[in-house]
Amino acid sequence: MAGLAAAFGSGAMTNTIADIGEADVILITGSNTTENHPVLSTVVKRAVKNKGAKLIVVDPRKIKIAGFAHQYLRPNLGSDVAWINGLMHVIIKEDLYDKAFVEERTVDFSSMKEILEKYTPKYTEEVTGIPAQQIIDAARMYAGAERGSILYCMGITQHTTGTDNVKSLANLAMLCGNLGIRGGGVNPLRGQNNVQGACDMGGLPNVFTGYQPVNNEDAIKKMETAWGVTDLNKKVGLKVTEMLPKAHDGELKALYIIGENPMVSDPDLNHAEDCLSRLEFMVVQDIFLTETAKMADVVLPSRCFAEKEGTFSNTERRVQRVRKAVNPPGGAKDDWKITCEIGTRMGYAMAYTDSEAIFNELAKVTPSYGGITYDRIEEEGLHWPCPTTDHPGTPVLHIGKFPIGRGNFHSIDYIPPAEQVDDEYPLYLTTGRVIYHYHTGTMTMKTDGLNEQAPGCFVEISAGDVAKYNLYDGEAVIVSSRRGLLKAEIKVSSKAVDGSIFIPFHFARAAANKLTNAALDPVSGIPEYKVCAVKIEKAA
Repeated sequence: MAGLAAAFGSGAMTNTIADIGEADVILITGSNTTENHPVLSTVVKRAVKNKGAKLIVVDPRKIKIAGFAHQYLRPNLGSDVAWINGLMHVIIKEDLYDKAFVEERTVDFSSMKEILEKYTPKYTEEVTGIPAQQIIDAARMYAGAERGSILYCMGITQHTTGTDNVKSLANLAMLCGNLGIRGGGVNPLRGQNNVQGACDMGGLPNVFTGYQPVNNEDAIKKMETAWGVTDLNKKVGLKVTEMLPKAHDGELKALYIIGENPMVSDPDLNHAEDCLSRLEFMVVQDIFLTETAKMADVVLPSRCFAEKEGTFSNTERRVQRVRKAVNPPGGAKDDWKITCEIGTRMGYAMAYTDSEAIFNELAKVTPSYGGITYDRIEEEGLHWPCPTTDHPGTPVLHIGKFPIGRGNFHSIDYIPPAEQVDDEYPLYLTTGRVIYHYHTGTMTMKTDGLNEQAPGCFVEISAGDVAKYNLYDGEAVIVSSRRGLLKAEIKVSSKAVDGSIFIPFHFARAAANKLTNAALDPVSGIPEYKVCAVKIEKAA
């Protein structure tokens, strides 16, 4: 969505975490908020319990936050575009939308309205499994709010239609005038503490810092001047999900992996392992010897967050100082020092006195960070964009106008998930996290207390499916897909719905990603981790 690219293209919240507490209605979808963002979830719970905010939760699992919801909608896996379109159909039909906002600040409303015609509550129920009356009630609740905040996470993005899902949520927010206001917005909850900062710093294949395109002539000239070079490469790089297939085919010979553990986190793990094993040379830079690092030709030990100086940019675009608290073990180095040493040995001298010197350089070449200095964030962080040193920062994006003027409504139709259930694989699988472990467990599984709370993988399943497949709670089962299999114990749960199971992806010994589908969103390149077809049977 061009008018909202600065926020949604970078996966950044349009509003602040504190803003959520000012919302009249909060819509959470694709986010197991209490387990994945426990601190932020307290803001939601306080808003509901103490400030009278209404909460709508849309999720295929009856997660804990649903217990606080005034309305809980349970959609079929991968049907997000359909239920969002269903809400918008009702809002337009009942004349509940913000006409002034739509007329003054958007374009292409009529084209979207035409697409939405067929998404009646009855049709939406057929596609999503959500009862028609619940669609109507949720639409009225969201549209009836003066300030509505949308929160989403990877349950929305990790689909072959992830980009469509996010654009649809932006459509909904614009339709009701919930952008550019306190307590509103479309707010993706970032999955890691500085993933926003990594993207801001150009950790993507198509941009320099601050989302400046690598093939933009003005951006290229600016960087060439700052770095004292000529003829910077204008070619857009490869996404991670494009690299492994090229490694498999021999096009990609070497890979340098920093702070990532694809041997647990990548989809279709058996194929991913085959791809990595075909590389001629692999370097892993990390704080522990991960499953991926064990395959590497060279391992470079780096420092963790508590062992270094610098900045993190969090999920609400707040740039904050990080300070060294403890000394690193052995020969572990700052990531930037490792990069500089390699760059220098490859013929381009990279010499900085400290992390602040690097930050000062990036502020000069990055408009959204231009006014941020270490002195200004000594006590409290600033929200980008912050273009000048007298600018207060921007807690709320899009006040008054969008970066290009008017926001563009997108006409989006529902597309089913890439893989459907059938007689051989009759169950849907979705994956996610548990509160006690983080991502691939690189850090959390070094902690005895957390391992006691969540010692191993499990298969969350409904009581109905346990009876259907003649299983019992705690029994060991084999779960298999077209790509692989794993063994784990089943856990009967009221969170589960008949026909679908859930497996956390943290555990390398029973890696859920041996089962998941590597089909990609055509725009973002993100795999469809959240939907695939599986079967379940008793372990021998």
